[in-house]
Amino acid sequence: MTKYACLILLPCIAAATPAFAQNAQSTSGLEQVADAGSDILVTANREARPASTVGQAVTVLDTATITQRQAVVVADLLRQTPGVSVTRNGGVGTATSVNIRGAESDQTVALIDGIKLNDPSSPGGGFDFGGLLIGNIARIEVLRGAQSVLWGSQAIGGVVNLITRQPTEQVAVNARVEGGWHETGQGFANVSGKMGPVSASLGGGYYTTEGISAYAPGTERDGYRNYAANGSLGIALAPTVSVDLRGFYSNGRAEFDGGFPLQDTRDYGETEQWTGYAGLNAALFGGKLRNRFGYAHTDTDRHNYDPDGTPTETFAGKGRNDRIEYQGVADLSSAVFATFGAEREVSRFTTASYGGPVTQGRARIFSVYGQLAVTPIAGLTATGGVRHDDHNRFGGATTWSGSGVYTPNDGATAIRASYSEGFKAPSLYQLQSEYGNGALRPERSRGWDAGVTQKALDGALEASATYFRRTSFDLINFVSCDTAVGICADRPFGTYDNVARARAQGVEFALTLRPVEALTVSAAYTYLDAKNRSTGTANAGRDLARRPDNSVSVNADYRWPFGLTTGATVTAVGDSFNNASNTQRLDGYVVTDVRASFPIVDHVEVYGRIENAFDARYQTILQYGQPGRGAFGGVRLTY
Repeated sequence: MTKYACLILLPCIAAATPAFAQNAQSTSGLEQVADAGSDILVTANREARPASTVGQAVTVLDTATITQRQAVVVADLLRQTPGVSVTRNGGVGTATSVNIRGAESDQTVALIDGIKLNDPSSPGGGFDFGGLLIGNIARIEVLRGAQSVLWGSQAIGGVVNLITRQPTEQVAVNARVEGGWHETGQGFANVSGKMGPVSASLGGGYYTTEGISAYAPGTERDGYRNYAANGSLGIALAPTVSVDLRGFYSNGRAEFDGGFPLQDTRDYGETEQWTGYAGLNAALFGGKLRNRFGYAHTDTDRHNYDPDGTPTETFAGKGRNDRIEYQGVADLSSAVFATFGAEREVSRFTTASYGGPVTQGRARIFSVYGQLAVTPIAGLTATGGVRHDDHNRFGGATTWSGSGVYTPNDGATAIRASYSEGFKAPSLYQLQSEYGNGALRPERSRGWDAGVTQKALDGALEASATYFRRTSFDLINFVSCDTAVGICADRPFGTYDNVARARAQGVEFALTLRPVEALTVSAAYTYLDAKNRSTGTANAGRDLARRPDNSVSVNADYRWPFGLTTGATVTAVGDSFNNASNTQRLDGYVVTDVRASFPIVDHVEVYGRIENAFDARYQTILQYGQPGRGAFGGVRLTY
């Protein structure tokens, strides 16, 4: 019984101590989360909470896992997690979609250090994962299932929460340099520390590769180059008051193939993205009420060029988000925990194609939300929440969620279930471009899941299984116009309308096994049945495009007695269809990566890997190639 009481009191005790006296999205809060293991989760509650109190499905990739697997881009790690599929039209840096539980990629919320990433100038208003490198990212949480109550628009499929390296109590240096196949090279470094009331973490890096031909049968390589920087600064004005400044910068140049039909071309695109955050944190009543006032800014500038065309600039787009927010977190009692807040976001975009007229637009959305978690008895936590959004174009949208988790045996078994609603506001392009429809409604979803997690053998074995089902409606599709009335007035080339429905259901399994301390084996399997449910249309009842029905990944790593660590990742993805009419089949594939690392002196290790060791040839989008076998090696410094 003492253990049960500790489970209830732990969050409140932690909140009252100086280390946890601030909101989890403050710099000091992020410090704690960045170094935490999978037993602490932040995405489900916008606050650090024990995993045993969370009723939703969340996967954690901590610093040790990210370092061990040696991935270069975030998308390659995400495709190894349950419920996630990834498609990419070429090599590193090309347009990349991340689909969670069969939802569209622009129905995935992406966050970095608590800042929402999306591009208002893109047609769907979502985030392109193509240029998102691992760089100095220290932790990734993937929440599967809708969470619009806390994270707002786009959180229909789920949330990908990225946390970069945060300030440390002592001076810490992390750096690596790497080179390999097709003149690929990268170098990243991060320095962190604390002096008096000021804590800071600063980092940056560079990546370059000659790449592969984006056009699968092509011979001309399409390279990629990226500069990136990250920074996090915290200033403690008092024991319970602090100021935060955070930023992330990315500048990429990606070559790609185009034309009709698709062929080798010299096209390339340049993307520059700035994100920034400034916040004030104040804890009251001994840390039981933690307040955060923040301002977040994102700015994405994109340009595409065809050196052989006239004009050479084929596209120019600029998207900007400005968000003012308040969030409160309250420990109302030892058994009741609340998260609540308000946000005001203004989005703007401008686009132009081939030197034509500039299209621009603006929208404002104001939101209030609240979520309450109650632990009425030891081992049982129930959570419920509601959110209302007021959009100056489509009006209001209200979403609800509820979840529960029960652990009857001190956490060895966890039984979870959740119901969640999601919504996605029409993008500015869908509302206000030359194809826009100002009468669009938000996309909506309702879904639920239920699962169980079992730990055994003193934690050496952990297995979980989850069933999920989601229905999405009022989905926005592009429609042709053969008349000049109604929504087609002044839209001779077509417009957007709420005409589609979809249903996704499936099963997710995860397994982690540590038979001995030196060996870790983890596996994830997903069965997905994602269907078009737009009645009266030609594609009703067909599979949603690029949604493989089966996917599995297995990771195994072993540390030898003399210090060498070896490992492998096997990813197998089943067949899917490239198009909505299911006439173009994409064959499944199996990709195997092997890796090794070895410490040569204190704080320094050498590492290397072979990606796609068996040189599998596969496509995730028809006619777009994926990298073949490649070898890479580097040196890592940790101090």
